[in-house]
Amino acid sequence: MTFTITVEPSGRSFSAEPEEAILAAGIRQGIGLPYGCKDGACGSCKCKLLSGSVMHGPHQAKALSAEEEAAGYVLTCCGVAQTDVVLESRQVTEAGAFSIKKMPVRVSTLERVSPDVMVMRLQLPASDTFRYHAGQYIEFLLRDGDRRSYSMANAPHTQVGQPQMELHLRHMPGGKFTDQVFGTMKEKDILRIEGPYGSFYLREDSDKPIILLASGTGFAPIKAILEYMQFQGITRPTTLYWGGRRPADLYQHQWLLTQAAAMPNLTYVPVISDALPEDGWTGRTGFVHQAVLDDFPDLSGHQVYACGAPIVVESARQQYTAQAGLPPEAFFADSFTSAADKS
Repeated sequence: MTFTITVEPSGRSFSAEPEEAILAAGIRQGIGLPYGCKDGACGSCKCKLLSGSVMHGPHQAKALSAEEEAAGYVLTCCGVAQTDVVLESRQVTEAGAFSIKKMPVRVSTLERVSPDVMVMRLQLPASDTFRYHAGQYIEFLLRDGDRRSYSMANAPHTQVGQPQMELHLRHMPGGKFTDQVFGTMKEKDILRIEGPYGSFYLREDSDKPIILLASGTGFAPIKAILEYMQFQGITRPTTLYWGGRRPADLYQHQWLLTQAAAMPNLTYVPVISDALPEDGWTGRTGFVHQAVLDDFPDLSGHQVYACGAPIVVESARQQYTAQAGLPPEAFFADSFTSAADKS
């Protein structure tokens, strides 16, 4: 027996097996529901249950509080339908979902661009194609069955002639995967990936001006989106805010200055939260999500794409909708939850 999941207001529907998470069923059938971590840690897949019954697996209270659950909200990543279900999710898209693939990749270069950030480039099999939307992510399949997620930092069109992938990895001391990347990993090593995953990509059915908000290595999918916009000739007014603790955290600052000069509709605003006198920083300071509010007290006519630390993404989501009039369905996010966040 399967259950029918209907998503309003789009009216799209799909089936779910009795023990299958709603999100997994949607991904399997090419339905573009919003999601991020797939592990009940980030809350990106949260939506309103209009009818039916859903039972949740393990998840974190910051992703779905008891009050939200009582008010009828569910997490599709760990919610299993007990009956036919009707959900409300205004971000469900008609965009064709690319098929999920597993493939081996070869490490082509490892470039340390700051004390704790590595730019990794992967060579993809020449005989295969890996299609994705700029902004999506892949998962590394580790030998013990664990997975680690990283966003592509290059737009899909850059693979023409040379199938490769660029990733930005921050070192998490003690981290099973990043200790290896920053320690023993070397060029030509073979890794296994699966993807693409995620609902973080540019919605092209709108002409609204865009706010791009990134903290730390949350810049990676934003970079891919910028490359895509330039390639497609998308000229919507776009303002990018990139935040870091110290100037070195803005590890591709010069690339962005060059990009802004090449894209007349792009404004770049770097923001540093913990600058020291020896940094010589003369630019914007404070919390990066607050810098957006300072410049755009009215966001009712914008789309916001936010990526980075969960605290930054959630603070932006809450304050932009409550204080600046941003419609909730105009906020798109990818919260970079670490393995520690998910545990």
